[in-house]
Amino acid sequence: MPLHGMSLFFASLKLVKQINKEFPFDLIDGHYIYPDGFAAVLLGKYLKKPVILSARGSDINQFARFKSIKPMIKYALNRADHVISVCNALKREIVDLGPPAQKISVIPNGIDTNCFYPEDKKKARKKLSLSFDQKIILSVGSLIPRKGFHVILDALPEILQNQEDVHLYLVGEGPYLPVLNEQIMRMNLSNHVTMVGERPNSELKTWYSAADVFCLASSREGWANVIMESLACGTPVVATNVWGAPEILTTHAVGILVERNSGSIADGLLEALNRQWNRRRIREHVVERSWDVVAEEVKIVFYTIRFRGKGIH
Repeated sequence: MPLHGMSLFFASLKLVKQINKEFPFDLIDGHYIYPDGFAAVLLGKYLKKPVILSARGSDINQFARFKSIKPMIKYALNRADHVISVCNALKREIVDLGPPAQKISVIPNGIDTNCFYPEDKKKARKKLSLSFDQKIILSVGSLIPRKGFHVILDALPEILQNQEDVHLYLVGEGPYLPVLNEQIMRMNLSNHVTMVGERPNSELKTWYSAADVFCLASSREGWANVIMESLACGTPVVATNVWGAPEILTTHAVGILVERNSGSIADGLLEALNRQWNRRRIREHVVERSWDVVAEEVKIVFYTIRFRGKGIH
């Protein structure tokens, strides 16, 4: 992995030089700090082009922990002309790696409200062949330990002690599937948990709309798209109080922040399941954060860096 950045640079250099010859571009936009961003900085140095890097989350909070990779991450961040972060929590981590705060812009992810919008709950459940009589908890994501599906399962017995008509649906695929299946069997939760598998993006709005609450128990996230998707569908969110989550769930009217342990998650989910939520209010919380708005904010950064020092603002 330490060689991936250099390999990506050398592998792309010929093509990028050819593109620049046919279409002399103004700057290089690199997403994911390593290896992509590292290679982008080297390309910018070779071609004498400004470079803007975008940090997404794990490229900083996970990869920077590796001693063999951290120097290249620091090099990329400090040599880039500007850095975009998806949340303020991530920006603080980036600053700790060297670049000054004024060199970093925070531009959160957006949401495509043409793809994610509320459906009638009963119609959504009928479409998915789900019970009308149960309270439904939904969680969506790659089945990996960081996403915390196992912590939600740990919380489920306490929830069921207080409310029996609850069913948890986990949507996603990943290497942690056998571990989760074993946990479900060991905890005798088979009648209350369904592993849905991976579903197409076009179907997710129906799952969000069918649920009473969405839960994300990640140990870290940059700016979780699944939270935005759930809110856009009018479904409240219970999420661990980490990284970008508190920057999205800024009001108790749209969701509940919890600690990453079974007791806190159980309390948050029980509160959510027994509250009356205004789904229109929940959707309004994110509906203005379209990808067009994000694109405009990114464009401003591009223009600022491209024409820096040339009297154009």
